[in-house]
Amino acid sequence: MSAYPHLLRPLDLGFTTLPNRVLMGSMHVGLEEAEHGFERMAAFYAARARGGVGLIVTGGIAPNAEGRPAEGGAALTTEAQAAEHRIVTDAVHREGGRIAMQILHFGRYAGHRDLVAPSAIKAPINPLTPRALTEDEVERTIEDFVRCAALAQQAGYDGVEIMGSEGYLINEFIAAPTNRREDRWGGSYENRMRFPVEIVRRVRERVGSDFILIYRLSMLDLIPGGSTLAEVVALARAVEAAGATIINTGIGWHEARIPTIATCVPRGAYTWVTRKLMGSVTVPLVTSNRINTPELAEQLLADGCADLVSLARPLLADPEFVAKAEQERPQAINTCIGCNQACLDHTFSGRITSCLVNPQACHETELVLAPTRLRRRVAVVGAGPAGLACALTAARRGHAVTLYDAAEEIGGQLNVARQVPGKEEFGETLRYFRHELAAEQVDVRLSTAVDADLLAGAGYDEIVIATGVRPRTPEIPGTDHPSVLGYLDVLRGKAEVGERVAVVGAGGIGFDVAEYLTDPGEAASLDPAVFLAQWGVDAEHTTPGGLTSPVRSPSPRQVHLLQRRTSKVGAGLGRTTGWIHRTELKHRGVAMTAGASYERIDDEGLHVTVDGEPQLIAADTVVLCTGQEPERGLYDALLAKGLTPHLIGGADVAAELDAKRAIDQGTRLAAQL
Repeated sequence: MSAYPHLLRPLDLGFTTLPNRVLMGSMHVGLEEAEHGFERMAAFYAARARGGVGLIVTGGIAPNAEGRPAEGGAALTTEAQAAEHRIVTDAVHREGGRIAMQILHFGRYAGHRDLVAPSAIKAPINPLTPRALTEDEVERTIEDFVRCAALAQQAGYDGVEIMGSEGYLINEFIAAPTNRREDRWGGSYENRMRFPVEIVRRVRERVGSDFILIYRLSMLDLIPGGSTLAEVVALARAVEAAGATIINTGIGWHEARIPTIATCVPRGAYTWVTRKLMGSVTVPLVTSNRINTPELAEQLLADGCADLVSLARPLLADPEFVAKAEQERPQAINTCIGCNQACLDHTFSGRITSCLVNPQACHETELVLAPTRLRRRVAVVGAGPAGLACALTAARRGHAVTLYDAAEEIGGQLNVARQVPGKEEFGETLRYFRHELAAEQVDVRLSTAVDADLLAGAGYDEIVIATGVRPRTPEIPGTDHPSVLGYLDVLRGKAEVGERVAVVGAGGIGFDVAEYLTDPGEAASLDPAVFLAQWGVDAEHTTPGGLTSPVRSPSPRQVHLLQRRTSKVGAGLGRTTGWIHRTELKHRGVAMTAGASYERIDDEGLHVTVDGEPQLIAADTVVLCTGQEPERGLYDALLAKGLTPHLIGGADVAAELDAKRAIDQGTRLAAQL
């Protein structure tokens, strides 16, 4: 019997049957607008189809010019464009897969001057103000959705998803705060939901009965004045009656100030919302957000939370997620860690999406990991993220690889990062590497310090130096004071830290240290109930938008976070997660100071000058988070012997602890060996 009977059970939709209960959730990956984008999308989606996904949903495609995310954004409005999409659908079908195209109108979130909305109300995350649609334009927009769906059908898609969630145009019609119309499209809830219902009804009329029509329903808006549960249920029933095949449940608007998919969100933290809709409609329901293991997906389905699970980023991390579950090899799955660094951060920065733990995602046609024609002996020194990626990729290509590290375990500073509450998922990355290194028969030699003589005399064909970084000590008088600690001492739990702490340096490491030291110890990133309470989510969904008053425990320490730069503290953090870290520390009472000149450290604490005024930061402990230096001693020694080793990871560039760059660099080097 399968270990995942519910996950792998087929789903009969009447006119077609899905092979399992995994839906690949929509992600706009940037290939939609890229040069040779359709060829690259074809390779990307085909890999997921080959990996066993039951139904793929593409990134959002606009039904008209106003609905595009930005100038030049992807739209489907002509038969010529539909013909280009054939490249994608044919590739997926050749692999035995099914694919639906998401139709997405950005509404007031659009980043161009022609943005429109139900009412002329600016989104808090967009500097542009939309123009309110006229009644005639509302009708025309509905027909644009219908035309787009018909063109998708012509392009060979097996269905479409109508995006009615996350605060985009359809959601803006539904919610009272963004719809102040006084015509038949506004006012009462019955009027406000007319727009999505008419879209679904007219699309179904156009495409016929044998075509998958998914409606993405906003189950929990997480904005003030958002929909109530009763309204959500009413809309779901109306959408079902209008012709939806499947209802996919979405969580949170983009402007919501509550995390929904970042790694600090516990696994499956919002699946209870979908469960509240189960039984209210008869069409299959999809649940989503932070479902990243087959065990969790199976449990959710077994518990009756939904009929299908949506996996988006987990299929960036591992296109073979479903196949490995079917083969009962869960330890071989490269688990999504919810970091957002190469996916959403890239998307909202106008860059092509990828994945921190899988740099090949969306780059299948240019990062080709083909078997080597000439097997070589390769030494990799350093088992941090760069060295691990390089060693594993080289071994998969057929090279004989020896991986050295002086530490007792693999991981380098990933072992430090996973000590920070909310970053526990890095443990999954290390589990994956341990399993795969063994599977590929990499010779892993831990607790082994190597020198240039050993490497030079061993006859390796290639030597890769991935020895990482060492903390930088700033030139501040008093750094030798007993109260001063380095960030490694703190995060490794090797030093006693006082109740009043000054953290010098407010980059990513400084924020990690501040979060580590102020965490109340309630495991909010692991316990959904604690997380929802801390962020003010009504777990019963009895309030509009699902919001309630946050309940937070006091911080165990008083922490002051300082930086030399005059820019906003935390400005360099992740595009889509930085606000979460800043908000978290604000809730915990962490003081933040920019533009600090450090004068000295003594028995009183940290002396600084800010805006020309001297200040004392009274502190029992001062933690230095002032950057890193590349650890290149071994590299230099090899050069001195006339060898030409490769240099990757922090040993190459030590700007920040950047696992994304390290894994990408290690993988790309191995592809060239």
